[in-house]
Amino acid sequence: MFEIGNSLREARMRRGVDFAQAEVSTKIRGKYLRALEDEQFELLPAQTYVKGFLRTYAEYLGLDGQLYVDEFNSRFVSGTDEHEPRTRRSAARPQRRTRRIETNVVLAALGAIAILTVIVFAAASGGGGPHAPASGTTSSAVTTPGAPAALLTLTATRGSTHVAARVRSANGDVAYDGTIQKGDPPVAIRGRQLWVQIDSPENLRIQVRGKLVHVPGLKPRVIIVTANGWRPA
Repeated sequence: MFEIGNSLREARMRRGVDFAQAEVSTKIRGKYLRALEDEQFELLPAQTYVKGFLRTYAEYLGLDGQLYVDEFNSRFVSGTDEHEPRTRRSAARPQRRTRRIETNVVLAALGAIAILTVIVFAAASGGGGPHAPASGTTSSAVTTPGAPAALLTLTATRGSTHVAARVRSANGDVAYDGTIQKGDPPVAIRGRQLWVQIDSPENLRIQVRGKLVHVPGLKPRVIIVTANGWRPA
């Protein structure tokens, strides 16, 4: 048995990450991340959300997500319907109604994201001329015959991490901005010089012009990537 909240907090502080950075990388609202660290699980909509958020947050911090889910199950799951809030949660009817509304909002947001993802991938894989990238996050590009080789290729080996890449400098055009998770296809980023911010470099397999490189550190790094390799920004 171990303290779930203290363990998460210590891991976050070791990495020098604040809640705002973690919220961007994990797509989990900061108040929920704070609730996980305070073990105030009753503030989350339901046990299924607690488990999903626990797994994602732990893996983002470089920890074993399943270990935290198992610890939560052993200490807090009563064996009844996991989709219902735990008995520790207040039984007041207005609170339950608020939780239900919040759950519906989260489910609706997840559904909208899934639909948008399907539309983007369908557009990217369809025939015809080149496709303009969707506004916001730039997804990885598939190499086509005659296209220049990718300068930087990123593959998640565990957990997830947020990556922001700009052309030439921190003020350049956005080349990529998104979260890469284990199991995702490699992200290929092109350009002659890239300014790259990586939240969790230890979670990534990093290649420059197809050559494997090592970016050390257990905290966010900002690097400059060229055809000759990389250097700290």
